[in-house]
Amino acid sequence: MSDQAKGALPITVRNVTKTYGPVFALDDVSLEVQSGEFLTLLGPSGSGKTTLLMVLAGFTRPDRGSLKFGDEEVIRTPPHLRNVGMTFQSYALFPHMTVAGNVGYPLKLRGVPKPEMARRIEQALEIVQLGGFGDRRIDQLSGGQKQRVALARSIVFEPRILLMDEPLSALDKKLRDQMQIELRHMHEQLGMTTVYVTHDQREALTMSDRIAVVNHGRIMQLATPRDLYERPANRFVADFIGESTFLPVTRQGGAVHLGDMPLKTENPVPDAAELLLMVRPERIQLLTGAPSDDMNVLTGTATEVVYQGDSFVLYARLPSGDQIALRGAVRSGTVQALPAVGDEVTLGLAASDTVVIDGAAA
Repeated sequence: MSDQAKGALPITVRNVTKTYGPVFALDDVSLEVQSGEFLTLLGPSGSGKTTLLMVLAGFTRPDRGSLKFGDEEVIRTPPHLRNVGMTFQSYALFPHMTVAGNVGYPLKLRGVPKPEMARRIEQALEIVQLGGFGDRRIDQLSGGQKQRVALARSIVFEPRILLMDEPLSALDKKLRDQMQIELRHMHEQLGMTTVYVTHDQREALTMSDRIAVVNHGRIMQLATPRDLYERPANRFVADFIGESTFLPVTRQGGAVHLGDMPLKTENPVPDAAELLLMVRPERIQLLTGAPSDDMNVLTGTATEVVYQGDSFVLYARLPSGDQIALRGAVRSGTVQALPAVGDEVTLGLAASDTVVIDGAAA
């Protein structure tokens, strides 16, 4: 693509609100997307993530707020003048056109001369690994190829902002996983500012520079995938990203206690009225010897052991009645060494993996 396409624009959203009757689809949302960043809007159905994307695209007019692409206010600019690329969940391809006809449609609308149009169509198809497919009919393509055509059409006119609304949701898991990596590589190659909508947490973690978790029209947390997973801001984020067990803890003096046990932690404890210990299954260890000095030790009774081929999940009930899960890798001899249902087990949680979060409902 040209140097112009690589001159990506930052996006600034300020106090954007959109209501439908008494319902807040967007509730005073503010957000900055850095130039050339791949930002994902992640949340459950009805959270407001697609509404926010439609505001960026110009298809939804908010009740109030500001939206800037670079230094330009675009909140009242119609969609066709925003010069953004857009890929939809449904692909929205024209079945009566060839692949080249579909990809070149935005160029035709812009009056690009035919020789230049042909060059840019082929270049866009090469980027999405469909070189030589220009004469194919749409009904001759697989689902993954149709998705690539839609992507080529969204980048062929060299937009500096690319918006994608769950573009991989119609693909099977294997192809979806493959396309996630290809989309990430395409983003790195083109350098466009990209805003991507999904409800799939693993997809978001795989592809994004940063993730904005959205719920009830508000941004719950905006962070890198690692920070979001390891340091969630509240229970909603912790529950939505990954698997977790939550155990109530209390603040006593200068320490946080799980029952009568003071917790060892290397992580900051939020200043909140309700606190929860977030336990990720892969961070719990099954102890067979003496624990290290930085280990929080829990005892319980094995209630279920599930063999999953490359891994196992052990469920244990604590004396408090809470149940926690432990996930470990299956290695030679591991399965035979696993406890049986009813066995007493000793579990360890390192201080570095001991994360206390704000337990208030988001």
